[in-house]
Amino acid sequence: MTTSRRHLLQLGTTAGLLAAARPATAAGGALLASRLRPGDTLGLVSPANATFEREPLKIATESLQALGFKVKHGPNVAARRGPFAGTDAQRAADVNAMFADDSVAGIIAMTGGSGCNRIVDKLDYELIRRKPKFFGGFSDLTSLVNAIHRQTGLVAFHSPVAVSEWNDYSVQSFKAIVMNAEAALLRNPAVKPADDLVVREERISTLRGGKAQGRLVGGNLTVLASLAGTPYFPDCRGALLFLEDINEYIYRIDRCLSTLRLTGALGQLAGVVLGRFTKCEPGEGYGALTLDEVFDDYFLPLGVPVYRGAAIGHIKRKLTVPVGAMAEMDADAGTIRLLAPAVA
Repeated sequence: MTTSRRHLLQLGTTAGLLAAARPATAAGGALLASRLRPGDTLGLVSPANATFEREPLKIATESLQALGFKVKHGPNVAARRGPFAGTDAQRAADVNAMFADDSVAGIIAMTGGSGCNRIVDKLDYELIRRKPKFFGGFSDLTSLVNAIHRQTGLVAFHSPVAVSEWNDYSVQSFKAIVMNAEAALLRNPAVKPADDLVVREERISTLRGGKAQGRLVGGNLTVLASLAGTPYFPDCRGALLFLEDINEYIYRIDRCLSTLRLTGALGQLAGVVLGRFTKCEPGEGYGALTLDEVFDDYFLPLGVPVYRGAAIGHIKRKLTVPVGAMAEMDADAGTIRLLAPAVA
């Protein structure tokens, strides 16, 4: 072999290694984590609430192992300071350490609760950009999932937390999107009434029909609204916004939506997907608007497709939704179709 030929081969090999080392990007410019595979190690962290008993941590670990993963506990996953899993510095350090650890393929939160806003400005976003990995959770994790995407471009995941019920529907959605890298169709489970003339659960209602395309952003409404005006709030220009909530009086839902409207975020949207608003009921006092009326007030004037009832939120059977991924929603069918895989 000539010296020049050997040099060309070496250059080719080096270029291939460099290409393999570069983070993958989607067609729309989003940064993609590598898909999770059986045998990979998942880092288990608690950026939000403490876990007060040993059994839930054991069940969560066994659930992740049953999915095929090895599990590495963050040093403070079982810590406690008041309602939180350790101090702000400890909880942020656990997340940063998992991104830095090359033996860890992805990171999942133990539970939601509160506290993520306290550490959203303490994550090492440059590290996350250099070493993109799966990061998942929902509820209070809305803060970190959206912040990670906004600050780094990495597609993060509004997914079950480790302590969630991993029923077949939730598992299949998680595997399709995070492990099989499918450009999946996100739709509610097919439910046949056991002893009734019509389906009463898992229903979709269309507020305004039509289709729209855009990047998926959103999560828990009250957490998302608390980010308004910060560098961690999602870019809503041309986006598909999905929302859910639990245990909030309707007037508080109204207040949060007014915050999003006043920021200008609602007026920039291409479409809206409303998940479940579990136990969101009228508060005390004289009279209250219904959720129907509140949603009509805020979303119908936008003139974009809107549907309600998606399997997103504090419910047993839940979809995994990639924040930052390009998708098409169909408000008449009640579906979200990913336009490309959300992992590489």
